[in-house]
Amino acid sequence: MTSRHLRQVIPGMPTSDGAGVKLSRSIGAQPGLRFDPFLMLDEFYSDRPGDYLAGFPSHPHRGFETVTYMLDGHMQHQDHLGNTGDLRPGDVQWMTAARGIIHSEMPQQTEGRMRGFQLWLNLPAAEKMKPAAYRDIAAATIPTVALAGGGSARVIAGELAQPGHDGTTPGAVTGATTAPLYWDLHLPAATSATLTLPAGHNVFVYLYEGAAQIGDDARPLPLRAAGLLSDGDQLSVTATGADGARLLVIGGRPLHEPVVQYGPFVMNTREQIEQALDDFRTGRFGRDGATA
Repeated sequence: MTSRHLRQVIPGMPTSDGAGVKLSRSIGAQPGLRFDPFLMLDEFYSDRPGDYLAGFPSHPHRGFETVTYMLDGHMQHQDHLGNTGDLRPGDVQWMTAARGIIHSEMPQQTEGRMRGFQLWLNLPAAEKMKPAAYRDIAAATIPTVALAGGGSARVIAGELAQPGHDGTTPGAVTGATTAPLYWDLHLPAATSATLTLPAGHNVFVYLYEGAAQIGDDARPLPLRAAGLLSDGDQLSVTATGADGARLLVIGGRPLHEPVVQYGPFVMNTREQIEQALDDFRTGRFGRDGATA
């Protein structure tokens, strides 16, 4: 077994998106901070309604997937194809924008905490122009696994396995070209977890509560930072804070393809970006007449 360790830390950077929603962006905060196949990770977290009430009015996406994971609050999605979905605490929406979606994500509350994450996951060139698709995943359907050292993991995507323990637990989402994994670890104080990871996957961890050390060399990961891991087939995490630690483990098979991004459009060439803009202007966006 080869243990993974922290090789780069990307601190979360305060920014805003949509109509002014305040959030923290780590992966994707700058173009050079992508981590193939991941384009961006945002954490939105506020008890102040003024930080989130304006929401994310209607906007387009093409060429990738968005994964929205709600911890607190209530958000509603609507799109130009007539789809509507609600996200409440613990729910996940896995949206494959592919050839195009014009959608909105708007808060359905006027007070209280709004908290969660949105991950942008790239699609391979061969899949960027397939029809859009959704998976609205209710909290109750996401498997939760007891960890050998204490604590638990919610298995949103991929299969979770622990060294020395028989069997794996499949997540709510499995498969896909990038074979994504997305786990939410909850570790009590002074507990450790050791997990099996696919060698060759790009994997990062994101600490959103408490304090934790990563890898056999016990390197601390700052709060609200993404820690990019070295390659290997095993990950060790130890909660060092008095209140334990909560962190995301996210990984995927790298695509090794060129990335050309213009805002919410992510393609492989500049010509494809220009085509996306033309489709958007002419009303063909996300429909059968759209071209790559």
